[in-house]
Amino acid sequence: MTLTTPEERIALAAEYARRCLIDEAKAIQDLTLQLDDNFRRAVSLMYHCRGKIIVTGVGKSGNIGAKIAGTLASTGTPAFFINPLDAYHGDLGVMTPDDVVLAISNSGQTDELLRFIPILLHMNVPIIGMSRNPKSLLAKYSNTHIKVWVDHEACPLNLAPTSSTTAALAMGDALAIALMQVRDFRPRDFAQFHPGGELGKRLLTTAEDVMRTDDMPVIPDDMHLGDAIIEVSKGKLGLGVSTDDKGRIIGIITDGDIRRAMERWRAEFFDHTVADIMTRHPKTVAPNTKISEIQHIMHQHKIHSVLVCDDDNKLIGIVDSYATTLLNA
Repeated sequence: MTLTTPEERIALAAEYARRCLIDEAKAIQDLTLQLDDNFRRAVSLMYHCRGKIIVTGVGKSGNIGAKIAGTLASTGTPAFFINPLDAYHGDLGVMTPDDVVLAISNSGQTDELLRFIPILLHMNVPIIGMSRNPKSLLAKYSNTHIKVWVDHEACPLNLAPTSSTTAALAMGDALAIALMQVRDFRPRDFAQFHPGGELGKRLLTTAEDVMRTDDMPVIPDDMHLGDAIIEVSKGKLGLGVSTDDKGRIIGIITDGDIRRAMERWRAEFFDHTVADIMTRHPKTVAPNTKISEIQHIMHQHKIHSVLVCDDDNKLIGIVDSYATTLLNA
């Protein structure tokens, strides 16, 4: 049956989308069969680059190139995008022989891009080509060429760049991930490039940045538990910290400790002191301890707060789980 109205075709929108996603997923999967020694040489060129990775392309390839440059830059490889047309109007001055150019063209024959190649050759700038055609002019003049070939576009007319741009983008991600592995790029490194993100906040923020320092629930170890309950409640942290006369931490009690003591001793509960139930040698951290490490300590030991102390084990602050979760907001 032939569909004649837009409404009839709208009813099949999800099916059209499914076909598109299947086509693009297959295009990416087929890339695994195209990886060869040229990819390794490209990674080697980029890793040993003493300058910057300059990504270039025209039209849709340019849009993909800009995203690849952003991914590289955010994962430890200095990179930026330049339109080859702009290179003729002054932007060429940013390039040096220490740089490496990643040139992207689906056909490998894009005229505006090819006119840029002689300039790079004259400057002795290494070129990594990326196209579907390993026999293209771009491939011919590149130091190494990454083949990104797709069987057909997801576009029903096989005209609009769809599968080809998705494949090029995925190959750019593959380059970035490979370079991350070669560099042994860690979460802490990632945070330095994303300080405003949730990960960056957790990895760069320290105990000193979020700890509570005012009205801390400090109690002596000889205080009777009846009085300790009041102090713990006033502190609103669910705990009390016992210190000696020099302010050094000697123990901690929690709401849970108090409840368990009441169940155990019942009427005799009020005859006991903080020293009878406190946990000696509680978990402590230094002021410069990263929040990511504090969260790990809390999770590992199933606790909700850690004490911050100086080199003499004197209490200077308390970090609770609420303060750490605010970083995820």
